[in-house]
Amino acid sequence: MSTVVRGEASARAIAVALHGIEPATFERCALIRDWLDDHGVDRVTLLVIPARDLHPVGERSPAMIEWLLERRLLGDSIAQHGFQHVRRRRGEFRGLDGEETRRALHSGWRLLKLAGIEPDGFVAPAYAYTSALRAALSVRFRWWADVLRVHRTRSPAAPGERGALSPALSLAAGGSLSRALSPQLVRIGARLPSSTLRLDIHPAYLQQPRHMRALETVLTRAGGRRRAVTYPELAGV
Repeated sequence: MSTVVRGEASARAIAVALHGIEPATFERCALIRDWLDDHGVDRVTLLVIPARDLHPVGERSPAMIEWLLERRLLGDSIAQHGFQHVRRRRGEFRGLDGEETRRALHSGWRLLKLAGIEPDGFVAPAYAYTSALRAALSVRFRWWADVLRVHRTRSPAAPGERGALSPALSLAAGGSLSRALSPQLVRIGARLPSSTLRLDIHPAYLQQPRHMRALETVLTRAGGRRRAVTYPELAGV
């Protein structure tokens, strides 16, 4: 359990989440993680997809599992990132009833645990939550994150708390207009006087030079001014 209380964690902090980690993106994610270290970001929240295309992550890439275990020992946090991370119009869990949601959530958690990387939190793909998904999170996870906050999960013994406002800054991967505008918007957002700078990074950014330049600017400006923290630290768990 983290020894950093929420108020300390959010004091001039930077919380980076590396999304979409799976065997197909592993090499790019490892490169990005090394690059973050070069910028002084020594703690990152790693969002792992349990079964992309229904192939269990532990069976497809033992090297990636070894890397994740090493990163956890070095201070990174591991979170479950959906189940398959399928691209549905309104999110992976939309249209599922309570039982289907619990089954998908537990199946993903179990695959990660069997691989030796039991996650401590959950982040829905594209931050697309349903009421059934939020209700099921407390069974397996200590925290969860939406686009505005990182929350403790609710349980009878320890009621959940609404996390401090910390909007996630992300670079668009959609149409040409959003891709053109988002680097400047992220630069502007990073300059706002917030205690916590939350930054989302996706492996696809390595193929988008403007995105990488924008991140370089943000991280260079944050270097030495903000302390790197993980999502569970923001949630105070």
